[in-house]
Amino acid sequence: MSFEYVQKIPDAKEILETMPLPSELKRVKAERDKEISAVITGALDKLLLIIGPCSAHDEDAVCDYISRLARIQDEVKEKIIIIPRIYTNKPRTTGIGYKGMAHQPKPDEEPNIVKGLKAIRTMHIRALKESRLPSADEMLYPGNYPYLEDVLSYVAVGARSVENQAHRLTCSGLDVPVGMKNPTSGDIDVMLNSVQAAQAPHSFSYNRWEVKTSGNPLTHCVVRGAMNQYGQSIPNYHYEDLTILADLYTKRALANPVIIVDTNHANSNKRYKEQPRIAREVMQSRQQSPALRKMVKGFMTESFIE
Repeated sequence: MSFEYVQKIPDAKEILETMPLPSELKRVKAERDKEISAVITGALDKLLLIIGPCSAHDEDAVCDYISRLARIQDEVKEKIIIIPRIYTNKPRTTGIGYKGMAHQPKPDEEPNIVKGLKAIRTMHIRALKESRLPSADEMLYPGNYPYLEDVLSYVAVGARSVENQAHRLTCSGLDVPVGMKNPTSGDIDVMLNSVQAAQAPHSFSYNRWEVKTSGNPLTHCVVRGAMNQYGQSIPNYHYEDLTILADLYTKRALANPVIIVDTNHANSNKRYKEQPRIAREVMQSRQQSPALRKMVKGFMTESFIE
């Protein structure tokens, strides 16, 4: 075999016991979770803003940035709920390159998964302590979720993972909102299939157990644009794109039909300065359509300190 067994990874229970989330922060997160869920279900008329760096690779810089977000949250709290984006895994198109803090606590050091899992938990807890804003992370590896399950208030499933059965089934057991992105092909049915799968109950193998889930009604769509056969970006945030998705959502009769617009990736052709313009256009589209006013409930945006 080509596997070299480097070191045994502690199970999640051990890590959570040695690195517990303080009771006060549990309370802060629980209250915030109620608010976020209320937006998804339509009980609270606010927008969600999942915002932060592409990759969280520097704990001090990330926590500094999120503390600044907390000050902005105070200014916009009547209309917007900010969820800091702390993405600790980095999917690679070719599989080569830095794969995120969960792999390497520091980009210039050798990979160390055990140190990485501890580092990402430390960063999420510190960010919550300093900002009082529980965070979002991307589920690149479903097996890593138990190490963060008590600190995350939002989970994103990326374009390259959205068709994966392990991701879909794992998300069916989560108690927090999950955003399923459209695949890089732009196929909306694939995204909706993923939402439908995660909203359904399942039995499967997870965390060395046979488990049953009840389904996650807070699972929803995130549109991030697509790539055509020539590698060109094809946006899907325009009015026509969103109304088509809204119609397909309605036909499926899924719970809580919510659309989050990713203002970066193929929607901006990775031109980050385009993100404010894209958000403004989407807000205008919401004003033109009662269906979009009801379904489009926020943005996923890349932002960091220069």
